[in-house]
Amino acid sequence: MTNANDRVVAPADSEVDWDAEAAGFDDEPDHGLRDPGVRAAWAARLRTWLPERPADVLDLGCGTGSLSLLAAEQGHRVTGVDSSPAMVERARAKLAGRAAVILRGDAAAPPVGEQRYDTVLVRHVLWALPAPDRVLRHWRDLLRPGGRFVLVEGVWGTLNPVGMPAGRLTALLARLSADVRVERLSGDPMLWGKAVDDERYAVVATV
Repeated sequence: MTNANDRVVAPADSEVDWDAEAAGFDDEPDHGLRDPGVRAAWAARLRTWLPERPADVLDLGCGTGSLSLLAAEQGHRVTGVDSSPAMVERARAKLAGRAAVILRGDAAAPPVGEQRYDTVLVRHVLWALPAPDRVLRHWRDLLRPGGRFVLVEGVWGTLNPVGMPAGRLTALLARLSADVRVERLSGDPMLWGKAVDDERYAVVATV
């Protein structure tokens, strides 16, 4: 493990039983988006990150589908992917009746065949995947020309931090995109349902 500013902090995500976590996953304010203020804050951010016109959005590691639902409500066609059957079940219920499909699969290699997308949306997932440089290259191949990454990441904790610093992610993306923008999110407590002092950010990169 390392906490160097330009390196990935080693994940312990593989130790998490996401099926067991699914029942209480939405209890976290930024997961379930049940509070109207938190929901509105994420909806406003998504509106600036996603294309203005209806687009095909691939939400990887979608969990219970909260961001997928916001994207669908904004008129986008959404494909969500998660490896946990329990998460997929909840996401499908949440997105029922929307222009969305939820698939069970690996976020690093989503089961979407030859389908291509306008946006790859990923929140708090990339840091936990092995070989993020290889994963990003694969995700880029799922984008149409002019498509974009929307990657929400951070570094959490002080004694044993986990996550990916913004400098590391932007360095990886610099090899894939000449248009990389970082948006700091730590200073907006409405996104998290509380004030936070760790590193939280979003990166939007056009390919």
